[in-house]
Amino acid sequence: MSEIILTIEGVDLVALYGEKNVKLNLLRKAFPDLTITSRGDSVKIKGEKKLAQDAKEKVEKMVRMLKEQKELSVQTVEDLLQGNNPFETRIPVYENDSVIVHGRDGKPIKAKTRNQKKLVEASEANDIVFAIGPAGTGKTYTAVALAVRALKNKLVKKIVLTRPAVEAGESLGFCPAI
Repeated sequence: MSEIILTIEGVDLVALYGEKNVKLNLLRKAFPDLTITSRGDSVKIKGEKKLAQDAKEKVEKMVRMLKEQKELSVQTVEDLLQGNNPFETRIPVYENDSVIVHGRDGKPIKAKTRNQKKLVEASEANDIVFAIGPAGTGKTYTAVALAVRALKNKLVKKIVLTRPAVEAGESLGFCPAI
């Protein structure tokens, strides 16, 4: 029997544990043989040594991801607990498989996350794709790269950029209201 006490520093605990401890409960569900409790900025993990060490590593990864990405979604925690790295794409068969387009400086623009890779694959298989998700996950960047690739490959003649309708004087992004 082992007991590990982790002190969490430098992150918002609500963002780490989730609203109503939903992310912490996912961790508990992934390790049913362990007792995982949180008190303030401490997490106590009690149980068999190897399992407790695995759970500790998962909590540390969650904290690191939250520090690096400034957010930690429930989906990210689920991916992490299943043993996947949510910030990696699958290894392509060919090196150019993941390159969407080359930029002006010749630098390749690639899908950086698994979900961006799914967006690229969905756009290749479908005429219209709707992408939803938190800000800063690369939805627009990936879509624009796909549009530029289509333009370079002469699949389209022009790219039309639009913006959503803005209600009651709201300002959205840097585009001025028309």
